[in-house]
Amino acid sequence: MSTKMSSTIQDTLPWIEKHRPESLDDLIAHEQIISTIGRLIDAGKLPHMLFYGPPGTGKTSTILACARKLYGKSYKAMVLELNASDDRGIAVVRNQITSFAGTRKLFSSGVKLIILDEADALTKDAQAALRRVIEKYARTTRFCLICNYVSKIIPAIQSRCTRFRFAPLLRSQMEQRTREIATEEGVTLTDDGLDAIMRLSCGDMRRMLNTMQSAHLAFETVDEKSVHLCLGQPLPKDIQTIFDALMNASFQNAYETIWTLMSTQGLALVDVLARLVDRYVLRGVKLPPPVRSFLLQKLADIEHALSGATTDKIQLGAIVAAFVIARKMMQNLKK
Repeated sequence: MSTKMSSTIQDTLPWIEKHRPESLDDLIAHEQIISTIGRLIDAGKLPHMLFYGPPGTGKTSTILACARKLYGKSYKAMVLELNASDDRGIAVVRNQITSFAGTRKLFSSGVKLIILDEADALTKDAQAALRRVIEKYARTTRFCLICNYVSKIIPAIQSRCTRFRFAPLLRSQMEQRTREIATEEGVTLTDDGLDAIMRLSCGDMRRMLNTMQSAHLAFETVDEKSVHLCLGQPLPKDIQTIFDALMNASFQNAYETIWTLMSTQGLALVDVLARLVDRYVLRGVKLPPPVRSFLLQKLADIEHALSGATTDKIQLGAIVAAFVIARKMMQNLKK
């Protein structure tokens, strides 16, 4: 492949792939996990592994970097990477995995590695079959299962793997890398834009890169407003307006004010609710403990109802009603 063609392909890649860490040294978080796996690789005692945690925390990047350290140029011949969300049934275990684990490589030595991404999407029958395959080919193959929800992996597989939990990334871990990528890609990133990206990505590096790339392509400057518009999230001033209406206006006026704002700005109630709870109910405003507990319970019920495809209009009424009752509770507590 020519240098010119390779450069063109790199330019068109999504940033989440273009800037994926190539080695263990490039990873920006989970130092203890990386250190432990590095020592196991150096000692030649790599176990079966189970990586679990929220999306975008570096699970796949970590095992791919480990595979490159293990095999070097023989990487493609010694690694089988499957996504269980595409191949979820028992057939993939009996055919692809068994076939790869059972064959010998003529020009490569050492154990092979099978990476099973989104393993929590595997059916129970497929997981039961996989348990037997893990035992049968333990001498020649190591398995790395990656999932978001470890509770969906059967105990028999969990007990055969060394578990590593990948927590959401801290802002201090993400900020420097974000600025480096922004400089490399020629992004005009303001401080409030960076703060908005960090806040809305919730420790998800993949979401952070996708947000910055989308805002960069849509707007000349990546600032707080462009980030919120790109994601369809309510601006902080909109949330302030909504909270003021909930705390001060009558039921009818608060409902109409919020519904008009949501309609004109194209906001989803679930996003408004999330920002409202995060910015005001949990920490932004001093509320008496009984009032805060009441609001959190009611708003949690409303969020659950919204996940079941109920209408925004009815649930908005429930939110306004919860705050009206909370205001009366506060008045009674002052007496």
